[in-house]
Amino acid sequence: METLRLTVNSNAPHDPASRKAIACAAEILRSGGLLAFPTETVYGLGANALDPAAVGRIFAAKQRPAWDPVIVHIAGPPTANNPMLQQLVTGIPESARKLIAAFWPGPLTLLLPRTAAVPDAVTAGRPLVGIRVPAHPVAYDLIHQAGVPIAAPSANLFSHTSPTTADHVLQDLDGRIDALLDAGPALHGVESTVLDPNQAPMVIYRPGAITADQIRAIAGEVELFKASNQPPAAPMDSLPSPGVGIRHYAPKAHLVLIKAPLADLPHRLSAAFSQHPSNRVGIMLPTEMANAAPKGAIVFPWGHWAAPEELAHALYSGLRKLDDEGCDVIICPVPPAEGIGAAIRDRLNKASWTR
Repeated sequence: METLRLTVNSNAPHDPASRKAIACAAEILRSGGLLAFPTETVYGLGANALDPAAVGRIFAAKQRPAWDPVIVHIAGPPTANNPMLQQLVTGIPESARKLIAAFWPGPLTLLLPRTAAVPDAVTAGRPLVGIRVPAHPVAYDLIHQAGVPIAAPSANLFSHTSPTTADHVLQDLDGRIDALLDAGPALHGVESTVLDPNQAPMVIYRPGAITADQIRAIAGEVELFKASNQPPAAPMDSLPSPGVGIRHYAPKAHLVLIKAPLADLPHRLSAAFSQHPSNRVGIMLPTEMANAAPKGAIVFPWGHWAAPEELAHALYSGLRKLDDEGCDVIICPVPPAEGIGAAIRDRLNKASWTR
């Protein structure tokens, strides 16, 4: 199929051309089509979450295994009385009500008990469905106009680096989906935090822009999910949450991680570079180390080490850029697990995982 590219002016999303593009995109979703669209985290690949056939097309386009559930995106008021939310869930614990009031719209996905209206494909047969209200104005308006909840994992082939621009989407999915709604780069650059608020302590299955400290301050104790080091052995081994697969977010190149304090990184990066004399080697290089790049390395200027929000925003763009430069090895320092740094470490660990 030919993928239609619809464009929204991010500086004037309410101009006539942008409104027409969003209306066209909403109609594609209502009619059972596949649409890639921007959110504040990454670009998502959306379909009507209440249409099992449409949801199945997401899995086919992404080559995503059925054991990996997807998140449902909704619009409407950030309250437990949200009509779309009530259509999808049977109950909302008090902790979730507090978090909804504090962080929706925003990059927080809550795992809540599903209704019978949610197709099994969305949750991989599990009893909880992941739901969030995106803060991106185009995504929010799109869902509101479509009038249906939108199931949407990241708009890339399964296990590949997530897309933060429309061009990234087309690198993986051009010709595999009906349309792409282009509204410029994503803001955060890493996927939403995924939280199960139904237990005590609550469990973060995937860290993101909403941090454990922020969640703890609003709703109480929380801990990080500890994943098994083994991938699912068979399709019936469905994952408990989106984003907990062992290998995700991976570039084509072999990814080498360097975990060390900033002061030790120049030496450690140089040593790692020297171990690959016959390879085309890329480096995700922090701004503070701009003069420490080994000779012959292909450098992506990653951002300030002291500003993890910059690193998160540029993470996937950098990995994709170094892939595009033909690197067969990418060396990447790993920031401290503080704030959104925990999300960056999570993505890098999964991107570098090998059997």
